[in-house]
Amino acid sequence: MRAGFPSARAGQCIGVLGGSFDPAHAGHVHITREALKRFGLDQVWWLVSPGNPLKAQGPAPMARRIAEASHVLKDPRVVVSDLEARLGTRYTAETLAALQQRYKGVRFTWLMGGDNLAGLHLWEQWPSILARVPVGVLARPDTPISARMARAARVFRYARLKPAQAPLLARAIAPAWCYIPIPMVDISSTEIRKSGAWARK
Repeated sequence: MRAGFPSARAGQCIGVLGGSFDPAHAGHVHITREALKRFGLDQVWWLVSPGNPLKAQGPAPMARRIAEASHVLKDPRVVVSDLEARLGTRYTAETLAALQQRYKGVRFTWLMGGDNLAGLHLWEQWPSILARVPVGVLARPDTPISARMARAARVFRYARLKPAQAPLLARAIAPAWCYIPIPMVDISSTEIRKSGAWARK
């Protein structure tokens, strides 16, 4: 796990989990391990973003967030990176395009939670995300029906894989997405910050 440009070779299947990781926690660890197990991935990259364009307040300094993320999960298959800042991209669609340009022949899969699926249509150039790479959605079993019936889910309903097909996702041709309900760790970065256990300094 390290900052900078990770190593990958053509043919590998890499899951990409983007976020502020402000801070990283057991919930991130859990969905990462589930993604590795269920979607047939070789690695997962945690892309610690400079900031979320949909959030008004900025996160803690990048170096601190990367250090904490590297501390909470030590797995040779997982890389913590400031790659998005190095690429100079701001939106997920731009980041994925830049990754595909830089890592020729690598198969990327975008990973997200069920709550993000519900609001995906608010993301910049959101249709190009699903058109460019497979998308793995890891959700709480009690995720509201609104997430599963979200605009993005309806528009791309023809490209949805059944849970039993999840192991095929990483090598599927986009658009392809799979919604997997999994037991979730009841913790969030917001709750950690509210508790005072993580100050943005």
